[in-house]
Amino acid sequence: MTDNRKEGLEDRLKRLGSELSEKRKDDPKYAADEARAAQNRKGYQVAIKLSSEFVAAIIVGALLGYLLDHFAGTGPWGMIVLLLLGFCAGVLNVLRSAGMVAAPHPADTLGKGIKNKSDDA
Repeated sequence: MTDNRKEGLEDRLKRLGSELSEKRKDDPKYAADEARAAQNRKGYQVAIKLSSEFVAAIIVGALLGYLLDHFAGTGPWGMIVLLLLGFCAGVLNVLRSAGMVAAPHPADTLGKGIKNKSDDA
């Protein structure tokens, strides 16, 4: 008897779902709500991406500073300097991802390994 009730409930659930989807197709308010929800999800995804990039850069800087202090015996200075550099790198990553700072142009990095004739003189 429980199998019949369960099958009956599943059938009713499927019918209800199909009826709701048909009614929602015709409703312009539902389409606007779906578009708004998709936009909110997109904003949430961008926020998570930016915050994870920022936190990761700080953690990497702190970890490298700790390792430098541990193996080189430089006291707290390695941790302080590399933590600040990690913070700056995190801010720069966030600004680049947000489109506030342009990425370096490839032509700027191509010529760094090439010697100029004026350098030999």
